[in-house]
Amino acid sequence: MDLSNLTLVLRAALSHAPEERKAAEASLEQLQYTQQHLVRLLQIIVDGSCDMAVRQVASIHFKNFVSKAWSPIDPDETRKIPEGDKSMVRENILGFVTQLPPLLRAQLGESIKTLILADYPEQWPSLLHWVTHNMESQDQIFGALYVLRILSRKYEFKSEEERIPLYQIVEECFPRLLNIFSTLVQIANPPIEVADLIKLICKIFWSSIYLEIPKQLFEPNIFNAWIVLFLNLLERPVPLEGQPSDPDARKAWGWWKVKKWITHILNRLYSRFADMKVHKPESKAFAQMFQKNYAGKILGCHLQLLNAIRTGGYLPDRVINLILQYLTNSLTKNSMYQLMQPQIDIILFEIIFPLMCFNDNDQMLWDEDPHEYVRKGYDIIEDLYSPRTAAMDFVSELVRKRGKGNLQKFIQFIVEIFMRYNEASIEVKPYRQKDGALLAIGTLCDRLKQTDPYKAELERMLVQHVFPEFSSHVGHLRAKAAWVAGQYAHITFSDQDNFRKAMHCVISGLRDPELPVRVDSVFALRSFVEACKDLDEIRPILPQLLDEFFKLMGEVENEDLVFTLETIVDRFGEEMAPYALGLCQSLAAAFWRCMASSEADDEIEDSGALAAVGCLRALSTILESISSLPHLFIQIEPTLLPILRRMLTSDGQDVYEEVLEIVSYLTFYSPTISLDMWSLWPLMMEALNDWAIDFFENILVPLDNYISRGTEHFVSCKDPDYQQSLWKGLSSVMTDQNMEDSDIVPAPKLIEVFFQNCKGQVDHWVEPYLRLTIDRLRRAEKPYLKSLLVQVIANVFYYNPSFTLAMLHKLGVATEIFNLWFVMLQQVKKSGKRVNFKREHDKKVCCLGLTSLIGLPANHIPAEALERIFKATLELLVAYKEQVAGKRFSAP
Repeated sequence: MDLSNLTLVLRAALSHAPEERKAAEASLEQLQYTQQHLVRLLQIIVDGSCDMAVRQVASIHFKNFVSKAWSPIDPDETRKIPEGDKSMVRENILGFVTQLPPLLRAQLGESIKTLILADYPEQWPSLLHWVTHNMESQDQIFGALYVLRILSRKYEFKSEEERIPLYQIVEECFPRLLNIFSTLVQIANPPIEVADLIKLICKIFWSSIYLEIPKQLFEPNIFNAWIVLFLNLLERPVPLEGQPSDPDARKAWGWWKVKKWITHILNRLYSRFADMKVHKPESKAFAQMFQKNYAGKILGCHLQLLNAIRTGGYLPDRVINLILQYLTNSLTKNSMYQLMQPQIDIILFEIIFPLMCFNDNDQMLWDEDPHEYVRKGYDIIEDLYSPRTAAMDFVSELVRKRGKGNLQKFIQFIVEIFMRYNEASIEVKPYRQKDGALLAIGTLCDRLKQTDPYKAELERMLVQHVFPEFSSHVGHLRAKAAWVAGQYAHITFSDQDNFRKAMHCVISGLRDPELPVRVDSVFALRSFVEACKDLDEIRPILPQLLDEFFKLMGEVENEDLVFTLETIVDRFGEEMAPYALGLCQSLAAAFWRCMASSEADDEIEDSGALAAVGCLRALSTILESISSLPHLFIQIEPTLLPILRRMLTSDGQDVYEEVLEIVSYLTFYSPTISLDMWSLWPLMMEALNDWAIDFFENILVPLDNYISRGTEHFVSCKDPDYQQSLWKGLSSVMTDQNMEDSDIVPAPKLIEVFFQNCKGQVDHWVEPYLRLTIDRLRRAEKPYLKSLLVQVIANVFYYNPSFTLAMLHKLGVATEIFNLWFVMLQQVKKSGKRVNFKREHDKKVCCLGLTSLIGLPANHIPAEALERIFKATLELLVAYKEQVAGKRFSAP
């Protein structure tokens, strides 16, 4: 298809008419592998006279097709991009980077990344020359750096052996890169475009040093040149002109991004070279030089930057977080702490503590989007970037490593805030400082519980300064009171009324009008339920408590909520029976909400997925708590089946272990296994044959339940044929030459289950399974797998001794198998302990197999062999008896 017609098809793909749009997408699908298609898409993307919307559609199709087909995952994929097209794309794509607007450049950048990952250096040896050549050209520097960033990122996480091409990249490019960097830093009144170039240089440097510093940078003068430029930029004030006023745009502004990347790089270097003990000999001298010449200078720059917090200036959250990480890591180094010590009070009281206090942004989020306030407060990823979390970490590490003097004055500072708060009139109380003080007390909980004289004063502190805030008119203080109370719920209360009062205040918080208070209350409740000695305190209000709990689950997706529920179920056990169905229905509904939200919004995928896992775990906890009440499983099963059907497919790979645990409970504790539950068997076997081999040990449990508890259906049903399905899965695993011994352990265990439970009903499977087992036994190396495979033969003897013995003679392996078995029974370690058949179960199975042979007619087994069988059986029985007796003796 020529350019003009392809342009028309791309425009039609934007149509509001569904039929026209679908037809265009179908045409694009058909054209994908045709000659010159990729090249023409690229021509349209870079054609400045073409409509921007069409160019954007072309860039998306180009990116998606390159991602799928440039280096297909399936090596046997017959449809391929023509090599001529690939070559033409490689020759032309790089030159277009600087010509495109940012939106199209981002799409093209993704494609370049795919090409580099697949083709460099083998199929694209000219790439590095293109980069170095264009680094010399004034108008091509951005394109060269853009590509160099992608190239260096390819090796960011590679092992030392795989990073060899990176060292050539550093050798060829870094001298030029340093010159460019130096020139850019020296520009007076630089425009924002300079910040974008410097940011690219920082990212290139970061990727190149992330795991190992290239040897070229070990040269002191070269390294010094880089560090001087980094520190120059770090110390230099950010230009005021052009700085956005919008908070989100401001932190994403180029010059602040430069600060962020430089602090990132310096933190990485410090974390790599601050600890002298962990270095290879060749990098020890470099580490000493870094510590002596740079670590202190960097600290000084960081402290200078943090002054913005004291003076009301601006510093992006991520930069504050990174700087505080550097300070926290410095606390353990004597030389660094000595530099900090003269300023420690300023750091602690004028920088760290203000960061711990409730602020304007918190209040705005609390008022305008309480759900987002809750999400940010309990998001692990947010914690990684949060200044407040970094401040809490600094305080914790300070009192842990440098507690002498610092803990006392920090607590004195907190007590003074409590006093000022208590003495002030309601209009001028320092509410936000009180919030920070409570956060500090909660953060230091573990330390204060162990340290005199504070541990003796904790209950009084809670009663005087924490519990009154449960009734505060300020919402964030009610929330913080619940959180702090939860942190201290496990201390020994001299007056149990204080514990009861706090617990009932936390329970009341579940009905608070403010969502964040309700959430903090339910998290705190977990600690109180764990610590509660008398469950009668909770028992009368359990139904109402659960109602409030599930209302909250309907509002918030958070795995910590589910942890509280698990704790309640654990503590109350069978008493949860009246609520079990309702609990499971609520958790199932919450699970589907979590799945829907994580599928709809990539940004909350992680939190939604974590909450979904939490729901499944809680369901397992409930099922375990009612395990002695099988009739309840019949009621609960229909609620859980839709989850199981969906999540036993490849959709459920992230939660497969949790789903299989639920299947295991339902198939083991239900009075009988329903036909609906049997419909899950094919899904598990399909997964095992396709992608779920890593979950074989988990799949073993429900399959065992199906065979042992539903034997009649398993044996008699032919549509689907469960026996054939089992054979297909097990034979595939056991004949796979790439499988390690440890990978296939569940297979012989399932064969054992099969023959033990289907006695007299599966004679036609004796020969296939014996052949399969013996073949794998000859290749087995690990004693444990050998034992399991021999036990399969023992089980088949127990199933039908005469038939099995005849089959071994038919296969010509009877003597070989018996000799191996008897040798394995005699093998011992130097300590005298058995090498094989160590478990009680192993010994019992061997005994059953051997004794089943004793009853055969005399002409079936020679007298000499029979004597060996008697001797081996007797020894096994003695060993089994001693093992059982030893276990009884050692039991408490």
